[in-house]
Amino acid sequence: MIPPFLHPFARPAAENFVTIVRGSGARVTDAEGTEYVDAMASLWYCNVGHGRAEIADAVARQLRQLDAFHTFEMFSNEPADEVAGILADLAPVPGSRVFFTSSGSEAVDSALKIARLAQAVRGEPQRRFVVSRRPSYHGVTYGGMAATGLPANQELFGSMLPDVVQTPKDDLEAVRAVFEQHPGQVAAVIAEPVIGAAGVYPPQPGYLQGLRRLCDEHGAWLIMDEVICGFGRLGRWWGAQRFDVRPDLTTFAKAVTSGYLPLGGVLVAPAVRQVLESDASLVLRHGHTYSGHPAACAAAVVALDIIRREGLMDRAGKVGDRLSTGLRALHADGQIADVRGDGAVWAAGLDDVDAAAVRDAMLPHGVIARPIGTSTISFCPPLVIDDDDIDRCVEALDRAVSDVRKRAVG
Repeated sequence: MIPPFLHPFARPAAENFVTIVRGSGARVTDAEGTEYVDAMASLWYCNVGHGRAEIADAVARQLRQLDAFHTFEMFSNEPADEVAGILADLAPVPGSRVFFTSSGSEAVDSALKIARLAQAVRGEPQRRFVVSRRPSYHGVTYGGMAATGLPANQELFGSMLPDVVQTPKDDLEAVRAVFEQHPGQVAAVIAEPVIGAAGVYPPQPGYLQGLRRLCDEHGAWLIMDEVICGFGRLGRWWGAQRFDVRPDLTTFAKAVTSGYLPLGGVLVAPAVRQVLESDASLVLRHGHTYSGHPAACAAAVVALDIIRREGLMDRAGKVGDRLSTGLRALHADGQIADVRGDGAVWAAGLDDVDAAAVRDAMLPHGVIARPIGTSTISFCPPLVIDDDDIDRCVEALDRAVSDVRKRAVG
């Protein structure tokens, strides 16, 4: 029977689902009692691991004190103010302010709107073009979907946000050509430090710095989409720091609370905030009902403290080293076609087996990974994962590839 719950990124006609009922550390358990290594930190977000009582307790305390109240116009709340201060101190560009959303998709849309708004406020309303990359993933709202370089994600949804131009990843000359084709009309360039949900592709050396130079040369803002890369995933607080690039706007979500409650946002660096603040009569007519939700912000305060206190940024490099070493061994043995990644986010490229089939075949071996398209299996485990479970991820992939191949030949 088809259930009432219409699942995201699933076939509407599907009937069977794995029901996850509990989690602890880097492992989760389903309703049948089967335990799995969570090789994807759920969906790229659970950096501090599952079952953190201190986050749950902080959320419960906040809900008992103040469940929620909006932050529009003149209102605020203590957890929102507190985590905004923490994020401003951590920001890749000093002097940044924080705009809150509830998701990465909302954060991307907010960054695109703020970029266009700031261009208009400084007297250049014709700057409306946004340059993104393919492949890339920037969310599922219409703005983020238009910027996303995955044609399958746009099919059948009608017209996209206009004035978005996509260029091939790592191709600075293609970006330069857009600036030349639309002189004085580009509002912003958006890029993930490491392309995540579109296949796990680290940037070529110098590419992100090249984007910064082009934006400076042509008067555009640089947006770093850090929804996946932020909060220690690449061994620094931000991917921008990992690759030594200065963004004007930085989107975040996911690991800011490690997924314990939905929270996202945009870091607005001084170059942009000063433009917005220059007109005392300007009203920022953008926001969400749950922007700065106190319980979500309370979760973020504790999650960020755990990352710092437990040295999880340092752990990212160790996780990545062990995981990539295991994947490269499979590549050397001919089991997989490619290995790519950075920090603690990696992918295995496949050639003769389907990624979804391999993911399914990994489940009996106790590992949940994520297929991307038909030829990539991605890994983004909680930063608290231990070495044995990292090895188990590699072993499960090895065995699953073999299982799928055997079934293919009968």
